[in-house]
Amino acid sequence: MIDFQIRARLPRSMRALTLLNDRITHCTACLRLVTYREAIAAEKRKQFEDWTYWGRPVPGFGDSHARLYVLGLAPAAHGGNRTGRVFTGDRSGDWLYDALHRFGFANQASSHHRDDGLKLSDCYIGATVRCAPPDNKPAPEEFKACRPYLREELRLLRKIRVVVALGKVAFDHYLKACRDEGLQFPSPLPKFSHGIVQALPWGITLIGSYHPSQQNTFTGILTRPMFHHIFATARQRLAEPERTRAGQ
Repeated sequence: MIDFQIRARLPRSMRALTLLNDRITHCTACLRLVTYREAIAAEKRKQFEDWTYWGRPVPGFGDSHARLYVLGLAPAAHGGNRTGRVFTGDRSGDWLYDALHRFGFANQASSHHRDDGLKLSDCYIGATVRCAPPDNKPAPEEFKACRPYLREELRLLRKIRVVVALGKVAFDHYLKACRDEGLQFPSPLPKFSHGIVQALPWGITLIGSYHPSQQNTFTGILTRPMFHHIFATARQRLAEPERTRAGQ
């Protein structure tokens, strides 16, 4: 638990996110995920045998005043589940933080552990599920159990204007979270594709991207130029006049 006196000195927006993240890291709602994440943390991978694995739910990370929100699927077993920070310590994170740095959202192009000096500017990163799942596939009830954290995170990040969803699962679950918030949906409902840019009625631009997983990057389904184009588009949209947020 974060020290109360330190928490009290934080800006209000950061304090609220800190409280949320504290709840996330102590969540034990899904027995399958608890069992798996703790087993991975105990067994470790040989190359990381000197690490003390995080082995808990992984909170969001970034700038509490961010206008860009990046949504992933879930922590990697030997990435975020090891380091305790989303997209940190794995190949997907190498791609993401390189792109964020290239377009001015991060102060460095790589991330290896929680104390490596990485800072995000105008960007916040979250996940649809906060625990590493077996085979990287959360169950439907696990998505549902974790969605309140996503909804609260989005409510607290009141300056968000652009959402980049990494993969179809993140794209669809962002829309489900917004539906649960009672927001008015466009018709027809946006469908995921790489590079889709959808202006939503509540003033958010939703951008879809293939996830920078090794399955996609090693096979060429996702290339660096394709991925960089996503964040160039996000940067361009943030430079445009802010749209009215209907329903908020």
